[in-house]
Amino acid sequence: MAALFTLAREEETRMSGTNAKGIKTGRQDGGPKNCGPRMIAIVGPYGSGKTSLLESLLHAAGATTRKGQVSAGNTVGDPSAEARARQMSTEPNAAVMTWLGDSYAFIDCPGSIEFLSDTLSAIAACDAAVVVTEPDPAKALMLQPYMKALEDAGVPRLIFVNKIDKAKGRIRDLLESLQPISAAPLVLRQVPIWEEGRVTGAVDLALERAYHYRDHAASEIADMPDELAEREKQARYQMLEALADHDDHLMEELLSDIEPPQHEVFADLMKETGAGQIVPVLIGCAENDNGVRRLLKALRHDVPEVKQTAVRVGVAGQDAAYVLKTLHSPQGKLSLARILAGTIKDGATLMRSDGSEARIGGVFQPFGDKMSKVGFGAAGDLVAFGRLDPVQTGDTLSTVRPGFAVAGASRAEPVHALAIQVADRKDEVKLTAALAKLAEEDPSLSVRHDAETHELVLSGQGEMHLKVAIDRLASKFGLKVTAHAPRVPYRETIRRGATQHARHKKQSGGHGQFADVTVEIRPLTRGEGFQFEDKVTGGSVPRQYIPSVERGAREALEKGAFGFPVVDVAVALTDGKYHDVDSSNEAFIIAGRMAMHEALPQCAPVLLEPVMAVDIHVPSNATAAVNGMVSSRRGHILGFDARDGWSGWDVVRAEIPQAELQSLIVELRSATQGVGGYTARFDHLAELTGRPAEQALAHMRAA
Repeated sequence: MAALFTLAREEETRMSGTNAKGIKTGRQDGGPKNCGPRMIAIVGPYGSGKTSLLESLLHAAGATTRKGQVSAGNTVGDPSAEARARQMSTEPNAAVMTWLGDSYAFIDCPGSIEFLSDTLSAIAACDAAVVVTEPDPAKALMLQPYMKALEDAGVPRLIFVNKIDKAKGRIRDLLESLQPISAAPLVLRQVPIWEEGRVTGAVDLALERAYHYRDHAASEIADMPDELAEREKQARYQMLEALADHDDHLMEELLSDIEPPQHEVFADLMKETGAGQIVPVLIGCAENDNGVRRLLKALRHDVPEVKQTAVRVGVAGQDAAYVLKTLHSPQGKLSLARILAGTIKDGATLMRSDGSEARIGGVFQPFGDKMSKVGFGAAGDLVAFGRLDPVQTGDTLSTVRPGFAVAGASRAEPVHALAIQVADRKDEVKLTAALAKLAEEDPSLSVRHDAETHELVLSGQGEMHLKVAIDRLASKFGLKVTAHAPRVPYRETIRRGATQHARHKKQSGGHGQFADVTVEIRPLTRGEGFQFEDKVTGGSVPRQYIPSVERGAREALEKGAFGFPVVDVAVALTDGKYHDVDSSNEAFIIAGRMAMHEALPQCAPVLLEPVMAVDIHVPSNATAAVNGMVSSRRGHILGFDARDGWSGWDVVRAEIPQAELQSLIVELRSATQGVGGYTARFDHLAELTGRPAEQALAHMRAA
């Protein structure tokens, strides 16, 4: 660590813009001082090395004495059993640290698109994000959902090309593949130094200084390789050209062949990065701690302060905090929040945007799965508030007044569902409470009880998402459940009409029961529902009993000849008889029900299945594959459009039976490097015949 701090002190002296005699020579900001902690999101696709980067950052800053490894299951990030079993992040993890006198809170976000909702909630109040990618152009597409989310939220961002030691091609080729997924120009901050086909260091284009990597130690300043000098000059000029697009003075200097002073270059990097006008690109290897300290310096000098973030999200001028995650621990509910302005103390009463209030029951500082109690939090701090029961993820809180809110993540539409049940029925109440807590922690999960199928249905963002939720039921709540695909809500209808007479007569001493009805049944056009008509003449059925016949008919339609609800049927009561003493409402309900049950099998019943209108979102190179997915699911394509706001993406509009949607998201993600998705809504009911109908009836009988 001594080498690190020696290099850091040397660098800070140079960056402060004073020479050994105290004369100002260059950049004069010297880095932010007392500006409040910065919060940085670490985002990127699964496998890019985000958790390893967090571990390297913490170790480089001295926040940990031993660097953990994902494979060993001993990292600060991913502390849950579900994450370690899969060696992947399954929820955001936070850690705080101090480096060169400045404080940072890092949020390690999940890499799977199935946990994107958590990432969107986390980034809303961040000062900046580090987007981590591998040096493989073929994987560039996997970054697009994260880049788009950051752009939409207006969050400044940097790209860190991780695993640079495994790079096989030129960095410029990687940038060419990444540029289409970024609305702002990518600006290369470093060029790699290659030796014998392997990256062994980098040249900082702003400093014009070469560094040789040393594994698990600070890089060494090195002489610029002769063979790299021309490439460095060219790459630096390209960087300056990108900066000059937003600085007329710099543009004039370049056109006049004037070398801009270094402090001007750094000032432009800071201003344009903070404004989201450029996306700096740095390189390194988190596993070996290469390039990590240079990344820290870029974050220190170029990332906006919390007061600028408060302005960006619209809460400047008032005490405010944003809740980015809800946690349920053995100690109770915790609301992980970023304080954007002011100071919030333990015991303070906070107001939500809707005016409701909650009193803080403890303020804690997070570090992985550990919480340290503190008395208060100030602007910039990442803290956890205890026992704010009504507060939800995405809430904006204030000690002063309600009525303003940070724009957080919208609720994601579910794309996968499972019906779950506990082995022991006495645990059903416990299961309901546990699912409510999981859905509060992760709003992209939803739970509903299907009154028709009597199933408890858990919905989410994919197969892995729901598997993790089920594992958490076991690890956190001691509940083991079984899961299966939810039953499809089939319907029945009829193809022809019928007339049916029914009599209910019962005598058992005293008043008996008597009702006699004749009904006509006919099919309706699809979507017309149920109609009942009174065609009785001459008072054969007294007026007070006619609604009872309708009720009996409705009850009979709840389960038709195949066992499913019957729709699009008209029923007319045409005749009947009654008894002055024995007739009653209940008797006519039973008679109406009997008539329907006897008539429906005669009316050529047919099975109906729900058909969904589906919008499938995929990169354009996967559009052809979607055609096959739709046709193999008995669906058909309605049309194609470019996806609004997504360069190189299409929206495929289709109609697909609900019964065929269960595995669509799995195949879709497989064909699109994990980034494809869809939304679905009920559109209409369609007749189901042949083998699919036989299979549906077999499943119903088995259930």
